[in-house]
Amino acid sequence: MTTVLPPMTTEAAEAAGTDAVTALRNAVTGIVAAPGEPGYERAVPWSVSVPVTPCAVVIVADADDVASTMRVAAAHGLTVAVAATGHGAVPVDETSILVHTSALTDCVVDPAGRTARVGAGLQWQSVMDAATPHGLAPLVGSSPAVGVVGFLTGCGIGPLVRTYGLSSDHVRAFELVTGSGEQMRVTPDEHADLFWGLRGGKGTLGIVTAVEIDLMPLSEFYGGALYFDGGDAAAVLRAWRDWSADLPEDTNTSIAFLQLPPLPDVPPPLAGRFTVAVRYTSVADPVDAAARIAPMRAVAQPIIDMVDVMPYAAIGAVHADPLDPMPAVEQHVLLSELPDAAVDAVLTGAGPQSGSPQVVVEMRRLGGAFARPAAIDSAFCQRGAEYTLMTIGVLAPEIAAIVPVHSAALMSSMAPWATGGQLPNFGASADAARIARCYDEDTRHWLAALAEQYDPAGVLRVGQVVRHTR
Repeated sequence: MTTVLPPMTTEAAEAAGTDAVTALRNAVTGIVAAPGEPGYERAVPWSVSVPVTPCAVVIVADADDVASTMRVAAAHGLTVAVAATGHGAVPVDETSILVHTSALTDCVVDPAGRTARVGAGLQWQSVMDAATPHGLAPLVGSSPAVGVVGFLTGCGIGPLVRTYGLSSDHVRAFELVTGSGEQMRVTPDEHADLFWGLRGGKGTLGIVTAVEIDLMPLSEFYGGALYFDGGDAAAVLRAWRDWSADLPEDTNTSIAFLQLPPLPDVPPPLAGRFTVAVRYTSVADPVDAAARIAPMRAVAQPIIDMVDVMPYAAIGAVHADPLDPMPAVEQHVLLSELPDAAVDAVLTGAGPQSGSPQVVVEMRRLGGAFARPAAIDSAFCQRGAEYTLMTIGVLAPEIAAIVPVHSAALMSSMAPWATGGQLPNFGASADAARIARCYDEDTRHWLAALAEQYDPAGVLRVGQVVRHTR
């Protein structure tokens, strides 16, 4: 059994980091950057308000580099965190080395087998660009700019989740480096325990360097977004709740209260005002899909109606998530139902008269294929949720203090209808209590036990992971 070193003092951490940088330069073929050196800026995450200040950034060239980094960290009493796009970042300090996978960009599509092998450095848009010429579609998230691996290890709830289920339900294999530096291919038949835990366990069980995924035979869909004036928010939200309750599985929807700033990439009709977006995707026949959205089109006069047949490669336009880095903060709650009182609570806390400082307050309809167990069991534990409610705020100086307070109050107001659970990918956090809410007791136990088995030195005991308390 490897001995786990006790926490280090700041002085000891600085010395260990200096020594580790020297060892890393001798051990890896990729780029090693200490603070102030070219490449270290890659540590800055998408949410620039999250402090990520490792003792070194290693832009790995291959899985061997990842394994070498694990061994160097263990030898110097350091931990190893991982990043690709910087979405879902949690704080990292000088006691950690940051493995950056952005150079792992291989993408091989097998049109006949309807699969793709995807390197850990890729964003979903690159996979779509490779797959869509073959009439195939990866199950992406609402933003194609997020990283593939981080999305899948958090299970992945995308714009077609009611139709196809979690994106992680369609993973065939992981290429993994464990905390002890062992490289392995993980499938339902090889290291099945890890295959279970990697789908939902985030970074608990190792660093994934590539994944093999299923591709759907889908080249286009019917969908987009209807945008309404904020004055219609109450009517639109109530109608959306009733309309979305019984939608078939081939149809997906979410609704968002938006307060978008007057920036160049924001359409002028939406900039600087309170608006409501009804997002919609359907893989039904376009005629049927158009008829299905008609009741929402009739609730009020849309400011913008961009719902139509769309190529799958443009699915990111449905949510139109922001692409540029910003000091963002997210919180969410899972709901088991949405009665009238819950709708009223959302309008009171986040409607046009609420004084909400949030840029986005979004609710997604779940159910459908999301709710059914996967063919191969995973560590995901929240299939019983019917809705997500999420806030995204920007920590601009004049409102930085009130954004998280307001969000917490809104989440608290939804407590009567909350499941008590959380999603691994929404509102990333290293807080142990928050992480625990992603899982039931048995799942937490087994994830932590697997982590101890495959990482006895605790090299990966940092960030959004499940470990036994010591």
